[in-house]
Amino acid sequence: MGTPDFALPSLRLLMQWQRGSVVGVYTQPDRPAGRGNKVNMSVVKQAALQAGLPVFQPANFQSEKEVDILRSLRADFLVVAAYGLLLPAAVLALPAIDCINVHASLLPAYRGAAPIQRAVMDSWQAESRTGVSIMRVVRQLDAGPVYASASLAIGEHTAGSLRDALSDLGASLLIRVLDDILDGSAMPVEQDNAKASYAPKIFREDGVVDWNMAAARIHARIRGVTPRPGAGIVLEPASDLAPLSGILLPGSIGEPVEQAVPGTLWRQGRTLSIACADFWYRLSSLRPAGKKTMTVVELLNGALRNTPQGFCGRVRSLS
Repeated sequence: MGTPDFALPSLRLLMQWQRGSVVGVYTQPDRPAGRGNKVNMSVVKQAALQAGLPVFQPANFQSEKEVDILRSLRADFLVVAAYGLLLPAAVLALPAIDCINVHASLLPAYRGAAPIQRAVMDSWQAESRTGVSIMRVVRQLDAGPVYASASLAIGEHTAGSLRDALSDLGASLLIRVLDDILDGSAMPVEQDNAKASYAPKIFREDGVVDWNMAAARIHARIRGVTPRPGAGIVLEPASDLAPLSGILLPGSIGEPVEQAVPGTLWRQGRTLSIACADFWYRLSSLRPAGKKTMTVVELLNGALRNTPQGFCGRVRSLS
C-alpha cells in the first residue's frame, strides 16, 4: 500500500523477496495533476502494472465491499509506505500476521504527513539526523510499536534527495523486519508518547523565507521545501530592471553580514547574495516563473544584466 516515489523501493524489494509474493498493490485513485490537469497514475500503480500485479484504488475503506475485496486476497502481511489513507480497524484486522508501515522518521519524532520536509527544515544544526522506522500500524497516527529503525545524517540534503535516501534505507530495513518476524526474532518496542512530535502537511506558505532569521535556519528551510512547494521570492533590482520572481534553489552560507539590512541583494563579481540576520546567503540558481532553472551567471547575463556591483536591490518572499 503506497502512492508516491517513497514507496517504490519497498515495492520493488517486496517483488524480489524470496520468502513471499505480492498478491495485490493498493494505491491512491488516479487524480488530475500538473499543467492541464491531466489525470495521472501514481508511480506505484505504474510499477505494479508493469510487473503484472493486480492494482486496487479505493477512495477509502468505508464500504464493506472494499474491505471484502482486500479480505479475499488472504494476505499474511499488509505493508504500508506513504499510502495516504488512514486504515480503519476492519482493515488492520485482516492480515494473518501483521500490518506494518515504513515511516520516514525516527519515531516517536515527526509523526504525521511530512516527516521528511519537517526534519530538513529543522536541521540547521550540523549534527542533525533523521531516519526510517518500521512499525506496526495501529489506529492512532504513527503510534504503533517499532520493530526497527535506521538513521542517517541530514547534512546538505534537500527534502527531495533525503526522500530518495530514506526510501532506499526503509526498503532494505523492511525486508529485514519481515524476515525477523517470520523467524520469530522480531521484538517491537512501544513508543514513548511523551517524546512524540508531529510533522504537519507542507503548504505553500512553508516556502516563505524570513530573511531576518539566521542564515543556517534559512538554508534549512529552503532545502526543506525543495523541490516542492519551493521557496518563492521576488528579486527587486535597484536599477531600472523589472522585478524577477521565481523559486529559489538552495545556495550556500557566505561571509558575515556587517551593516546590511536583512533582505538586501548584493552583487560581487559574478555572484549574488542576500543579507540574513548574521551571514550572507549566496545564491546558486533560480527557477523563474514558467521557465527553466537558471544559474546566477545565466541570470546576470540575461534578466539581471547591467545589475551594478555592490548594493543592487532587495529581495522579498512570495506569500
